[in-house]
Parts: sequence; C-alpha cells; structure tokens
Amino acid sequence: MTSGSRITRKSDWACRRAEIKAQVEEYESGPKPVVSKDKVTGSFAGKKLTVNVNEAGKNVSFGIDINRPSGAPSGPIPLLISLAGFGSITLDSSVFSSNGVATAIYNNNEIGAQSGGGSRGTGKFYDLYGRNHAASSMIAWAWGISRIIDALEKTPAANIDPKRIAVTGCSRDGKGALTAGAFDERIVLTIPQESGAGGSASWRVSQAASSAGQNVQTLSNAAGEQPWFRANFGSNFGNSRVNNLPFDHHMVMGMVAPRALLVLDNRIDWLGIDSTFTAGSIAHAIWEGLGVPDKMAYWQLGGHEHCQFPAAQRALLDAYVKKFLVGGGSGETNVVRSDGARADLTRWMKWTAPRLE
Repeated sequence: MTSGSRITRKSDWACRRAEIKAQVEEYESGPKPVVSKDKVTGSFAGKKLTVNVNEAGKNVSFGIDINRPSGAPSGPIPLLISLAGFGSITLDSSVFSSNGVATAIYNNNEIGAQSGGGSRGTGKFYDLYGRNHAASSMIAWAWGISRIIDALEKTPAANIDPKRIAVTGCSRDGKGALTAGAFDERIVLTIPQESGAGGSASWRVSQAASSAGQNVQTLSNAAGEQPWFRANFGSNFGNSRVNNLPFDHHMVMGMVAPRALLVLDNRIDWLGIDSTFTAGSIAHAIWEGLGVPDKMAYWQLGGHEHCQFPAAQRALLDAYVKKFLVGGGSGETNVVRSDGARADLTRWMKWTAPRLE
C-alpha cells in the first residue's frame, strides 16, 4: 500500500488496485469520468447498437456494428470489442466465431482523436466534457467502451451477454485495449497486442535500454507523439525523471487482476523487446500472489510483421477465449515466454509476491 504496509489478504487487493488507479489517473492518463447509468441509453436495429450519453445537458451518440457468428447459440452470447485502428480484428477472428463469440469494431478515434499533438481535446468525449478536460485520448476510448457496456446492459435486443465482454487492439490500439481492461472491471478478458510504450512496456526499462543505445520508444517520445497521455506527462516524467513516476506498467497490467489478461508481443526493437518481457514477467507475479496464475499470460514471439497474428499463438488464444470468455476448456493458460528477450528481474524486481490468504 502507499502507506508502506504489505497486503496479506486477497480482499486487500481491491484497495491496492484503487491506489494504483488513482496514481495512474493523476500522473499519466487523466481521470476517467464516472457516468450514472441512468444517463446512458441504448437501441438496437439490424446489427447496430447505438449508444446515447446525456451529461450536464449535453448529448453524444455513437455506435458499433455487432457481427454475430453463424451457428451461435440463440441466447445472449459473448462479445469481443476491437479498437478500430486497423479496420479489422488483428487476432485470428476464426477463434471467436468458432467459439460462438460476436465481434464489433469500435471507432475509438471518433471518441478521442489521435492525429498528432494538435488533436488533443477533440472527439465526442470532449464534445461532452470540454476540450480542456484532463483525460487523455486513451481514457476517452476506455470511457466509450464502458458506455457500450452500459448500453448493452440496458438493451437485451442486442442479444449480447454484458458479463462476457472482451477487448483487444494492436499497436496504439493495444495500449487502448489495456487501458479499457484496466479501468473497467466488467471486462472479463483483455488482449493487448504489440502495445509497446504506454501498453505492456516498462517506462523505466525502456529508458534504461534507450540510454544504453537501443532503438526503443521512451516515455518522452511516446508522450510527444499523440495525446495518449495527460498533457504534462512528458514534461513531468520524461528522460531521467522517469524514476519519479510512482508506478510502472506492470502495475497498469495488474489493474486487470484477478480478471484474465493475455499479452501478445512481437520482437520489434521500438516496442521494447526486453522492456515488455520484463514488465510482463513482473506483472505475472500479481496473478501468482492472488492465486490465479492461469489467468495471465505473456508471450513475445518474433518472425512476423507488426500486428500480424502468428498461427503459433492460436492455441493459447483459443484457450483464453474458451476458459474466460465462453466458459469451459482445459488448455494451458499459465504462460510466460519470449523469443530470446531478457528479463533482468534481479535488477528490476526488488520485491517478492506475497501469497495472499
């Protein structure tokens, strides 16, 4: 805890997670507004779910097309929401269709723009809350996904089970997928793919690697590329100041615990080969401490293009979908592996995971 005391019970994790969330919002992401569910309505026609949000006398609407696989059960089924950067699902979509899972592409750029630094404060989120709201674009995306879940809870005609929602995305949208899963505990399965800086990479490890001459994206660079973070994030914590940040991204991944998290990475320098494997390895210890190590996997595999899903990872993806989204399945899900990356835990992990009661 921030008090310095060690937690000893699984029930303590909720308090520790709340502390981490508050730190992330204060220093990196900006605050995610809480919305009363009576401010959200939904409607469903054809295959389109329309979401309406009314706050402080203002209203915004947006929607997703829900693609229901042929042969799916007639009742409410699970849904995978994929952030829209690539225009399609970058995972193997057959894993979802064969397991009776619906899919939807979410236009996150409509909610919070990411077309350079000048796009900060634009999008439907900011139409509602004002251009100067402190929330980053990634928090705006996460807010939008939460409103989709709100609408699904109120719209049985969509025939989606709102208690079985997964979220994914690749590259910058992988960062957003992790943010969405970290900030909404109704999401049961989070799958960030090749998310790099601001996703599965450690700010500290990436900075150390960059200082040693490696071509890896650092906090300063990522903070200046897009409005993914608070406006003052780079100036407050860039370069040597990264060690002043009171958390790192193994803790952001940990906010998903004890829900299911599948982190898929590529062996690409800029994403942080050692940094992501280090953060993923340390994050896994959180699930170990909570007694559910089978609900978190990290796998870095090279030999393929950025955001191209390798066939070798299909079995692990299928196991996660079966176990934690659909229900059932017995495939191995407790996985921490890499394609030659190095996790120097002696240097970076100065603690041991307690076994919580």
